[in-house]
Amino acid sequence: MDMKPLRPVPLLLTAAVSAAAWLAWLGWDQHRDVHPDGSETGPYEAWQVVGLVLTLLVPVCWAASRRHVMAAASGTATGLTVAAFADWSDDASGLYVIGVGTVAVGGFAGAFAVSALVASLTGRGRRGDGGR
Repeated sequence: MDMKPLRPVPLLLTAAVSAAAWLAWLGWDQHRDVHPDGSETGPYEAWQVVGLVLTLLVPVCWAASRRHVMAAASGTATGLTVAAFADWSDDASGLYVIGVGTVAVGGFAGAFAVSALVASLTGRGRRGDGGR
């Protein structure tokens, strides 16, 4: 797989879109749901997280189709990490750091896997010159 070096525009674009998508899908929901048995869930519902992931496919696939695999993965992870930190940093227990770290690692791994797959499937830039 032929990748381009890390460029600022795709990196910043995927980071900005990722942070904005977090705010749109998850940023407004801050309250846990208390069930009749006293158990709590949330604050996010599964449909919100699925919506976020599906939304992130657009900028990741855009960057990856242009061979910016590392920018897609790094930008997505950066945007999600910054948004998660801003959203969760008021947690008094301090455990939000573990969650933010998980978002960073998972965001990078997921975006890298998708972008590597898209880049290899699109084959953009290959013109019979041996993949150079």
